Amino acid sequence: MQQRTIGDVQVSAIGLGGMPMSIEGRPDRDRSIATVHASLDAGVTLIDTADAYHLHADEVGHNESLIAEALAGYGGSADVLVATKGGHLRPGDGSWTIDSSPAHLREAVEGSLKRLGVEAIGLYQLHRPDPHGVPYADSVGTLGELLDEGKIRMAGISNANPAQIREAQQVLGGRLVSVQNQYSPAYLSSRPELDLCTELGIAFLPWSPLGGISRASGLGSGHTPFQEVADAHGVSPQQVCLAWMLQTSPVVIPIPGSSRPQTAADSARAADLRLTDDELKKLNTAF
Repeated sequence: MQQRTIGDVQVSAIGLGGMPMSIEGRPDRDRSIATVHASLDAGVTLIDTADAYHLHADEVGHNESLIAEALAGYGGSADVLVATKGGHLRPGDGSWTIDSSPAHLREAVEGSLKRLGVEAIGLYQLHRPDPHGVPYADSVGTLGELLDEGKIRMAGISNANPAQIREAQQVLGGRLVSVQNQYSPAYLSSRPELDLCTELGIAFLPWSPLGGISRASGLGSGHTPFQEVADAHGVSPQQVCLAWMLQTSPVVIPIPGSSRPQTAADSARAADLRLTDDELKKLNTAF
């Protein structure tokens, strides 16, 4: 599979987002394990998770434990980069809350280390800025301390704006390696963050890269540009979407979520799909 770079680590150009395997509508454990294995079989070497990917209050880190179990049962997974996040919480009533305080982040990292069964987390990301009076520099500064202590190997941020990206890079002394924001043909508002990451040479990880596309651009529903390009290549419209995203910038590494082996494998194949300039022009004018 095509490779891209996060920090000093080479990873697959398409990653796997673990959230659908642990929140509302999640499948049984066997199907989830099979989904992870299907991604690995297809060459995926980046898996994104978070301690907040769970349903009930007493199962914090459900997805982290699931990913760890799947990797333990799969030979040749030593080169897989597991990226997790902290700062979001789920009280168990379906809501999402935020605590990006230094104290909570330190507690969260310890829990993630145990669930993932590692001495150091490959990529640890601040899940979301805290609107409750916690200075962003304090949250990001905690990641810097964790880097210095060897508890995390690389640091990233998520759901950040350009000013926060620049601030995080300054606070971390140039050690920010990734930004994870929502981005898709249906959600283009993070393009300024993508462009800044391209300028700075920081990996940009679009979450929900396929989310809402059917509504915004008719993906998969009849003779739309995405469907037309897919038909020309004999692939799915979802593959076309991810390939379009990869060709937007060399720093882009989509992390489509999946809970089925078939969809995980289909997404991974997008890394090998090359679109022509005419096809890219057609897609870029579709929305």
